Amino acid sequence: MMDSQVLDLSRELISRPSVSPRDEGCQKLIADRLQNIGFMVEHMPFEDVSNLWAWRGSAKPRLVFAGHTDVVPVGSLESWHSNPFEPTLRNGYLYGRGAADMKSSIAAMVVAAERFVAQHPEYSGSLALLITSDEEDLAINGTKRVIETLQERGETIDYCVVGEPSSSTQLGDAIRVGRRGSLNGTLTLKGPLGHVAYPDETPNSIHEALRCLTPLTRRVWDEGNEFFRATSFQISNLNGGTGAVNVIPDMVEIQFNFRYSTEQTEASLKRAVEDAITEIDSRVAPELAWHTSGLPFLSKQDALTDIVVSTIKEITGLDTERSTAGGTSDARFIVPAGVETVELGPVNATIHKINERIALDDLEPLSDLYKTIMERVLVE
Repeated sequence: MMDSQVLDLSRELISRPSVSPRDEGCQKLIADRLQNIGFMVEHMPFEDVSNLWAWRGSAKPRLVFAGHTDVVPVGSLESWHSNPFEPTLRNGYLYGRGAADMKSSIAAMVVAAERFVAQHPEYSGSLALLITSDEEDLAINGTKRVIETLQERGETIDYCVVGEPSSSTQLGDAIRVGRRGSLNGTLTLKGPLGHVAYPDETPNSIHEALRCLTPLTRRVWDEGNEFFRATSFQISNLNGGTGAVNVIPDMVEIQFNFRYSTEQTEASLKRAVEDAITEIDSRVAPELAWHTSGLPFLSKQDALTDIVVSTIKEITGLDTERSTAGGTSDARFIVPAGVETVELGPVNATIHKINERIALDDLEPLSDLYKTIMERVLVE
C-alpha cells in the first residue's frame, strides 16, 4: 500500500494549503499530468477562483469527473495530532486537511485517467475533468460559472461522477443521487441599550429573537419522502451583547439554515420565518436576509447510475445505497443541465473535522472504481 500512485499524488495535493477559494497550484499539477496523456487543458479563472476544464476527445458520450481542490479552514492547530498540511501516515490512515474532502478523490481520478488512457488510447466518446477551487466557499465563480460557460459554447456533458465523500462507513456503501436544498437566513434585531435591572423599560433583542425562533427548532416540518430525508432547521451562529453582564444588549444577529426536502419550497420556509418574527416587540427593529446555497435536486438514474452500482458491487462486494443525505455539493449546478450525475467518493466520517483522514486501503480501490466506470461508459 505504501507504493501507491494515488497516495503519492494525494500527499502532493494535501501539502498545498488551498483554503477556499485558494488553489495553491493544485490545478497546475493536475493539468500538467493530464496534458502528458493527451488532454486539452483550459484554465478558467473567475474573480479569485481557479477552475480547470480538461478534456480528451470530442465525441459523445462525454463522461466528466468533477471535484474541488479547495478545503475548509483547519480550526485549532493545537488540536491536530499532526500538521494538517503535512500529509501524515499513521495507523493505516492518511491524515491531512482535504484527505477525504476531496483531494484523495481527485488523485484517484487523475491516476485512473492515466491508467485508462494507457490501456485504452482509442476509446469511444470523450473523457473530461472539471476541477474548481470554490466548492467550500461561496460557490459562485466555480463549477456554476464553468457549466454556464460550457452551455454558452454549446458544449454538452452526458454523464458526470462527482468525487464528493459519499460513503458512510465503508468505501462504496453509499452514493449520492441528489441533495436536499440549503437555505440560509440571517436575522438581525436592533433595539435600545438598557439596564438589566429594568427589563420592563427595555426590550431584550436576544430574548425577542429566541422567543420567535426557538419554536422553529422544535417544529416537525415534514417527514421527507421516498428520496429525501425530513427538512431540518438549525441555528448556527448567535452574536450579541456588549460584554457587560448588567447591560441589556441593543443588537443580536442570528444565522440559521434549512436543509429541506422537496416537500417544502423556498417560499414556504421564508414565509414561516417571516410569520414567526411578526411577534417581535415593535421597539426592536428586525431585519431578515436570505441566501440560497442550493435548491433540492434529484438526478435521473439511468445508464450511469446502473454502471456505478454494478461497479461498486464488483469491486467492493457491497450493495450500495442511493442517497440524498448530507450537505449540498457542486452537483447542484450539474444536474439542472440535464446531466445524469452520481457522487461517489471516500468515507465522510472525518470531513471538515480535526484530524481529517482516509484509510490507506481505500485509495487504490477508489481509483479502480473510477477507472472501471470510465471503461464501462467509454469502451464496453
